[in-house]
Amino acid sequence: MSEPVFGGQAVVEGVMVRGQRAMAIAVRRPDGTIATHSERLGGWFNASARRIPLLRGVAVLWETLALGVRALTWATAVASDETRGDQGPPSLGVSGWAGVLFTFGMGAAIFFVGPVAATFWLDRWLPVPAVVAIEGALRVGLLLGYLWAIGQAEEIRRVFQYHGAEHMTIRAHEEGMELRVPAIRRFAKEHPRCGTSFLLTVAIVAVFVFLAAGEGPLWWRFASRIVLVPIVAALAYEAIRFAGFHSEMPVVRWLFAGNLALQKLTTRIPDDEQIQVAVAALELARREEQATA
Repeated sequence: MSEPVFGGQAVVEGVMVRGQRAMAIAVRRPDGTIATHSERLGGWFNASARRIPLLRGVAVLWETLALGVRALTWATAVASDETRGDQGPPSLGVSGWAGVLFTFGMGAAIFFVGPVAATFWLDRWLPVPAVVAIEGALRVGLLLGYLWAIGQAEEIRRVFQYHGAEHMTIRAHEEGMELRVPAIRRFAKEHPRCGTSFLLTVAIVAVFVFLAAGEGPLWWRFASRIVLVPIVAALAYEAIRFAGFHSEMPVVRWLFAGNLALQKLTTRIPDDEQIQVAVAALELARREEQATA
């Protein structure tokens, strides 16, 4: 059986890696040791919806949010020495999820609806396609500005180093290299399937999807931007997935060059200890995958 495709994300002082049937987290404790946790994924996280084109994009978006929040909560507690990490991530509960969904909803509203409010008045002078294009450019600008701003904080820069370590380690595994620091350092800190690339692809795909929604009153533009988010996410996911598996094609590299360039804002060169944490997460995820095969 061929190995599954692994993905992941950086967390506070660590890395989370997800396979097809299992996930693993590795976090550096304040005393220098590495805490790890793994769990097998079932139910929604391994549902048939993840294998259906277009629908899988929405499924993966939700699971990324769900797993990511749990991993980040656990990693923060371990890194701040609030727990040794002997037990897995606790359930967030109703109030915790309500806060997460509220924050996510506010971010989506600012990202998708904000540019509409800033550009709708241009209808008096410009055709709708031009206005939607300007709206999309503003959306990309918001994304770039946000990523640059948070990257100025020391804590976030360390997270971005772990982000680079995750990319380099997964890439080394995909190329069949041994998971040792010298071998992993040969690989770039950017990866075609990065979630940051997904965000930029969403912003670009949104221009074409929202253009198809046509012109209308302001309330319609607000509503269409929110209602069409799942379609935008689904199309963007398929584009990123295609690019990840065909990155050797020159036309694909050209079309998605912006995605890799964007990762210069969200990744940093990791140190050896950070790569070791990423290796611990990936190796544990692989063992769990093999145990469930």
